[in-house]
Amino acid sequence: MNNITIYSTRICPYCVAAKRLLEQKGLPYKEILIDQDFDQRAIMMEKSGRTSVPQIFIGERHVGGFDDLNALNRSGELDQLVNA
Repeated sequence: MNNITIYSTRICPYCVAAKRLLEQKGLPYKEILIDQDFDQRAIMMEKSGRTSVPQIFIGERHVGGFDDLNALNRSGELDQLVNA
């Protein structure tokens, strides 16, 4: 199973929605709060090329934000990525 990492902040509603979706599917994830760790924010920006949150990674693959994660879930691709 691929590890899931979510770069997020404490006040982001899309971050909450992404974590809720993963929790409903029973998928564990590692959350990195970039509002508490500016070094991690820089790492997120370098890895994703984006400044907004959430930024979600499955293994080394950059999935994108909540809308991207939700689209993968609806298409069935999320399960395939996690279990690859």
